[in-house]
Amino acid sequence: MALQHLVLDPSVNEAPTRDHEHHATSLPIAKSTQTHPTKSGSENASIFFVGTATTILEWEGIRLMTDPNFLHAGDHVHLGPGVTGTRQTNPAIDLHELPRIDVVLLSHYHAYASFHFPFESPSFSNFGTTVLFHRQWGIVAPQDQDMAWHDHFDEKVEASLRRSLPIITTPHAKSHLANKPGTGEAFTSVYELDAFQSMMVDIHQGSKDGSKVPAIKVTGMPGKHVPPGILSTLNDLAKAVPPTNGWMLELGYQSSEGSDADFSSGYRIYISGDTLMVDELKEIPERYQGQNIDLMLVHLGGTSIPAPNLPLLMVTMDAAQGLQLVQLINPDMTIPIHYDDYDVFLSPLSDFKKAMDHAGLSDKVVYLDRKDQYKFEVKVG
Repeated sequence: MALQHLVLDPSVNEAPTRDHEHHATSLPIAKSTQTHPTKSGSENASIFFVGTATTILEWEGIRLMTDPNFLHAGDHVHLGPGVTGTRQTNPAIDLHELPRIDVVLLSHYHAYASFHFPFESPSFSNFGTTVLFHRQWGIVAPQDQDMAWHDHFDEKVEASLRRSLPIITTPHAKSHLANKPGTGEAFTSVYELDAFQSMMVDIHQGSKDGSKVPAIKVTGMPGKHVPPGILSTLNDLAKAVPPTNGWMLELGYQSSEGSDADFSSGYRIYISGDTLMVDELKEIPERYQGQNIDLMLVHLGGTSIPAPNLPLLMVTMDAAQGLQLVQLINPDMTIPIHYDDYDVFLSPLSDFKKAMDHAGLSDKVVYLDRKDQYKFEVKVG
């Protein structure tokens, strides 16, 4: 079966937002630039860390942005029904300081058009750890209350982004973004991928007959925001926490005719997305056996809800789970992100540093602060 194709043309210089026509021509100069400790010298691509899960990949004239969040310190986000967090940091750049962005990769979208929980009974109330979904904690929303949450796609981003800007995301997120009510509010170029579904992003660079042209193969990876068991079952009913994807990005080249079969990957990036260490992740190294994972961006933080002073449930990896994922995926290098931007992140980056040091993996990790970049080489096959 042929893959979906999205064609990007870097010569089309449109503003990323619809409410700010004047946009920068480039990203700001990085505060610090890091490279592979033993393979530096031929870098032709980079990842710029904006903050939380927002990064900007630059390669072959295009820019791919992940999970756009441009809130500032003191701003509040909704992470689930009745669950809020407060941002502790500022992004490296502001939303309206962005240069041209060609495509957005969105791991999940915290919204449900309306919340329906079919019952509330004494037996449901007494599940102990399942109080996440119980009204006594102020966490379950009243029936029919509309929800809008935005820690990876904040409301300012959602209001401002150009509606024709391509977005690759989950089926759940597409159902909301492509069907937003109001004239001119729906996003018009939304692509959905489930776990292990792929599509091609072709980079148009004019006529180059007989030559290799750049392309990115994007594949959805599994992820679970809620631990397995009864909590997952209840969440399926309550729809309190949305489905989430990780991603595999394969940067490479194909013939100018654009045949999927002759695509050759020159650099492979795994982005974990907001997930816990669940069994579904074990399928990733099985499917990519014999194929090197050059870089992993791992979402950490040990996000705990409903509140920092009442951490009943962890919904993103802490340091221990992050180390387990590094050992499972075995990437050449790892960059931790999503680790200190909100007060609900209870596993600091220092914990992950200690875990990697104790495991003898300190030479396999690069630490970026906001406004830092990592440069790497995409090889021509």
